[in-house]
Amino acid sequence: MGVLSKARLHGDANRVRTIMRAALIPLGLIAAAVCVTDPALARVVMKKGAYGAIALQRDTGQFGYAVDSTTSRAAKIEALKQCAHPRCEVVASFSNACGALARGPKKYFPATGAVRPEAETKALRLCAAKECEIVAWACTK
Repeated sequence: MGVLSKARLHGDANRVRTIMRAALIPLGLIAAAVCVTDPALARVVMKKGAYGAIALQRDTGQFGYAVDSTTSRAAKIEALKQCAHPRCEVVASFSNACGALARGPKKYFPATGAVRPEAETKALRLCAAKECEIVAWACTK
């Protein structure tokens, strides 16, 4: 095969690549449009979050937590169930993150953060007393 033939073959390969790239852009736009118009397909494509929550009964100090729930509501319900007191309340909820609960001399201090140390630091900072301690923490995946 001569030099001219090799050059022509190389040029054809480049043209084919250019045409294929040009064809992929409209296909990507069509796929995106289908996901937007059909919510069921969009749910399959989008990554779901992991939800968590911490519930507390302030008078008794009972608490419950939930991690890796599929919805925020499910996480809150699970945390309330674990707390197991009729006057429990959700004090922290988070998604793809962490929550922590600090206990001070007279009060509780919930906080959230991207990672456990951040959530705990924030809760202790809110407490701002020497006698503060972390009594609960939870992190999603």
